[in-house]
Amino acid sequence: MPLPLVAIVGRPNVGKSSLLNRFAGRRVSIVEPTAGVTRDRIVIPVEHRGQRFEVMDTGGLGLVDEERLKEHIEAQIQVALEACDAVLFVVDGKEGPVPGDELVARRLRRLGHPVVLVVNKTESYAEEQLVGAWERLGFGEPVPCSALEGFGISVVLDRVMGFLPADEEPEEHRDADLRFAVVGKRNSGKSTLINQLAGEERVIVSEIPGTTRDSVDVVFDDGDRRLVAIDTAGLRKKSSIEDAIEMFSHARARASIKRSDVVLHLFDVREPISQVDKKLAHEYARLHKPVLIVGNKIDLADSIDLEKWDAYIRQQLALLHFAPVAFISAKEGQNVRDMVQVLFDLMEQSGTRVGTGDLNRSLQEAKQKLSPKSRGKMPKLYFGTQTAVHPPTFVIFVNDPALFRGNYERYLANHLRSRFGLEEIPLRVVFRERTRARPGDAKGAPARPS
Repeated sequence: MPLPLVAIVGRPNVGKSSLLNRFAGRRVSIVEPTAGVTRDRIVIPVEHRGQRFEVMDTGGLGLVDEERLKEHIEAQIQVALEACDAVLFVVDGKEGPVPGDELVARRLRRLGHPVVLVVNKTESYAEEQLVGAWERLGFGEPVPCSALEGFGISVVLDRVMGFLPADEEPEEHRDADLRFAVVGKRNSGKSTLINQLAGEERVIVSEIPGTTRDSVDVVFDDGDRRLVAIDTAGLRKKSSIEDAIEMFSHARARASIKRSDVVLHLFDVREPISQVDKKLAHEYARLHKPVLIVGNKIDLADSIDLEKWDAYIRQQLALLHFAPVAFISAKEGQNVRDMVQVLFDLMEQSGTRVGTGDLNRSLQEAKQKLSPKSRGKMPKLYFGTQTAVHPPTFVIFVNDPALFRGNYERYLANHLRSRFGLEEIPLRVVFRERTRARPGDAKGAPARPS
């Protein structure tokens, strides 16, 4: 059965995201003293005293902002509250009770869920003595804590565990079969695609650019396969980044790319490939990440000429010349399931291992067809070996690595892709100088790479 679910709720800026980060032991939600930073539901697994459950962060109840997202955030919170087994109601111990806390309390009373009242930011003896004033909200004895300093966290977890179904065995923790980041410009349809895949509204969908600020992990099953889709903040030029929240979002999106198995790069087919798309292509290439380039919103386009689009993408994103391209409508679900299978195909290609004998025969074939150009020193390619997967990494021993880098490196990578069925993924080719055996080396030991 699914893990028990605990929702963290409260008015804006009481420290809900800081509390979630404390539970996780790492920064999951962006923490910034601005109301409305957390807009989507962010869920993490927590294990405490041998019991596993999930904790969900939500946006601040009662938020009204200039971007008219109040109704979207309220809907996310409502879904979270209806699905949870217990609630952590977080208030600000430094600021004391305010009318917004009473509004949240009234909402929770109507739902009838078990509630643990958490008085956050209690960081001194004097503040701890004032915690009893919160009992008037009617949720029993409040629990003082400090998400910032870690004070009282175990007590909070002990209290909430008392409301969870401990007599039922949760399902065994299962790793994802595929973890992919959904990356692209603002308003390209990333959140709509995630919701289409998950079969429910898990992240906020809005026509307002920049709605998603956190990188949100959404877990869903596709048949017997478990996937984690990482919905990242929509990116734009660094010169356009206006505040600290956007800087955090930008950094988190890049971290999401790094921890993904495959990247799904999304763009709106009604718009040209942008400088942001090109900069992202450099980031994928730097990290050697498999990429599926996806044109979204074909339902809104007049027509799609696949050959012209393919040529245009290859020209604009030359670093991703090997990456497959798909065209979908995230809103209508058109071609989305086929797109998922391509992601798994890329993952499988990236895990390919090549036998040493096959690799070296292929290297000799490549050298016979084309040798590096050199003025003076004769290029010599001795042998190679595969050292890693995800991405497939090949270390090739030569007499002088400088003679092989650049154009010949690209030639060799393309040759290996074609030879071993790796046409759609990046490879890592590393040239090392083969040195002679040194005095004292064991007899028969291979020459040491530099």
